[in-house]
Amino acid sequence: MLLVAEQEGRVVGTAQLSFLPGLSRRGAMRGQIEAVRVDSGVRGGGLGTRLIEECVRLARERGCVIVQLTSDASRTEAHRFYERLGFEATHVGFKRTLA
Repeated sequence: MLLVAEQEGRVVGTAQLSFLPGLSRRGAMRGQIEAVRVDSGVRGGGLGTRLIEECVRLARERGCVIVQLTSDASRTEAHRFYERLGFEATHVGFKRTLA
């Protein structure tokens, strides 16, 4: 699912929400938030918060028991933002690029 925020006909924010079935947590569905982007010209106005809150609402509506996201290790401002919204840094992630 792709959430898009527009202002005066121009895209100023996005968030992607995927629904992942899994074996952990007794087969629970989880929401995966990615591609959270807010145009620098409108940052600080609450749009990022609204995008995340909408993702959480949609995940709950779909029956997810947890919502998760990843963030590049260098984005400390983004980490503070996510923590203010109730997210906790609980795991270390690994990636492998495929050619």
